[in-house]
Amino acid sequence: MIAVDKLCYRSKLRYVNAGEKFTYSMLTLLFCIVSRSFVLSGAVLMVNTTLTVGKGGIPLRRYISLMAVPSAFLILSTLAIIVNISKIPLDGYALPVGTFFITGSKASVLFGLRLIVTALAAVSCLYFLSLNTTMTDIMSVLGGLRCPKIVLELMLLIYRYIFVLMETASAMLVSQKARLGNKDLKTSLRSFGRMGSGLLIRAFQRSGTLYDAMESRCYDGRIRVLEEQHPAKPSEIALIISYELVLLAYTVWRGVA
Repeated sequence: MIAVDKLCYRSKLRYVNAGEKFTYSMLTLLFCIVSRSFVLSGAVLMVNTTLTVGKGGIPLRRYISLMAVPSAFLILSTLAIIVNISKIPLDGYALPVGTFFITGSKASVLFGLRLIVTALAAVSCLYFLSLNTTMTDIMSVLGGLRCPKIVLELMLLIYRYIFVLMETASAMLVSQKARLGNKDLKTSLRSFGRMGSGLLIRAFQRSGTLYDAMESRCYDGRIRVLEEQHPAKPSEIALIISYELVLLAYTVWRGVA
């Protein structure tokens, strides 16, 4: 099972109404993108971290490790905005290297930092949803929003095949290690290529077997999944509405100002 999926099933917020969590995550994500505010994004990031770690019971170390992946990507991507090589030093900072300067302006540094915080706040919204809501609950909410059935079925099948392919790849990797398939770089690259080709063939075989199994169980074009019903609580709805109204008011105020 994927680590995110394990954390999701252990979350203390798992049995909170999925519609509430979906609405909270999507609206908060929308306000982060629209406002592009350092203050709003920072507040959203702290609130989502508190909810996921404090209320959901997700270990802080695991949450930080999950956030480290997009953080590293964002920092590397933002370097192109913050760092410039020029013969003329800019007002933000300037490090002399020979006849050139590694430099940047205050505006570019502030823009890069705001971009990083906004993106991390948006990622924290998605992590709040994925770490506290099961895939079946998310698809139930999307079904209630009249999402096309074919899209939901593809999501379910792809989600299922992630685990199938990971299990197959793990077994092939163990087999290669047992045969010293990673003893040096050349052998490792050859083994990786063979694992990829073998995994592709296994994927086609497993998909055919899966379809035959579905047909033998009277598959009529729709996959039915048992859904757990968790009624929404008025107090939680009131808190979500109040929070989103505060974000809306700040976004409007910042746009006017």
